[in-house]
Amino acid sequence: MFLDFSMIVAGLVVLVFAGDALVKGAVNLSLRLGVPALIVGLTVVAFGTSAPELLVSVDAVLGDAPALALGNIVGSNIANILLVLGIPAFIAAVPVSRELMHDFLVMMAATFAFILLAFTGPFSWPHGLVLLLGLALMLWNSYARARTHRNGAAALVDEETLELEGAEPNISGTKIALYLLGGIIGLPIGAHYLVEGAVNVATVLGVSDAVIGLTLVAIGTSLPELATTVAAAMRRESGVAMGNVIGSNIFNLLAIIGIASLIGPIPVPEAMLRMDIWVMAASSALLGVFVWTGRSIGKLAGIGLIALYVLYVIQLFH
Repeated sequence: MFLDFSMIVAGLVVLVFAGDALVKGAVNLSLRLGVPALIVGLTVVAFGTSAPELLVSVDAVLGDAPALALGNIVGSNIANILLVLGIPAFIAAVPVSRELMHDFLVMMAATFAFILLAFTGPFSWPHGLVLLLGLALMLWNSYARARTHRNGAAALVDEETLELEGAEPNISGTKIALYLLGGIIGLPIGAHYLVEGAVNVATVLGVSDAVIGLTLVAIGTSLPELATTVAAAMRRESGVAMGNVIGSNIFNLLAIIGIASLIGPIPVPEAMLRMDIWVMAASSALLGVFVWTGRSIGKLAGIGLIALYVLYVIQLFH
């Protein structure tokens, strides 16, 4: 048991550092090749920060633990809202802009499309193609909106590049290569140890792979987002949190499950159809209250979000 938990911790540590390295390497390589910061932000960073969830889900499917893959995504989306927003809000109010309404509605559309497909499950390659088509449409829409918003203001490019996550203006080619190599090697290693340890723990404790995915693995793969938003809150820059959470949830549903479904079938446990996907939908809808009113998520609301997550986890193990 101690060895299994050690594997989980080691896998999480490797995933966090390897994911960060991959984002930094990919961002700086793209910028050096002349790809606009706007495109990098919409593609490279978004996929890079979802790399831990992707590798864990693919490894779980290949390792004959598909329920863990699905639990990882549903649990990560729940944790992203209740914990990744709740904890920073407890530190400093998270500003919410009504301009996020469009992205919020896209997230809700992706959520209910995912739920609809779940009831026609198991997830297989046709489901994966539908989800990936939705991802392509979302990316194109985001790109078109961003270009319209900028309206050709080239003066913003340098500022956007400097603010882009992982961008280092004077980075050397060798360092870029090391970042990329570390991420490419580290991610599959971390994912393998995390999944193997989690499956072993589930077997020993007598709980399902899905429950382990919904809790332990989900929180673990959400650590990069949590660390980023907590750090931003401590710097009183927590306004980035809402956008990160919405984007991450969309990518989890459309990209991660979409790709994993092409690798192998993913059955949907009955218990997940009865409760967990609806908790995910309710948690997502809860954001609509803040987006619609434009009110910040304050300390009291943050405590409430954290409390809801604790109650959800207690119910899972009840």
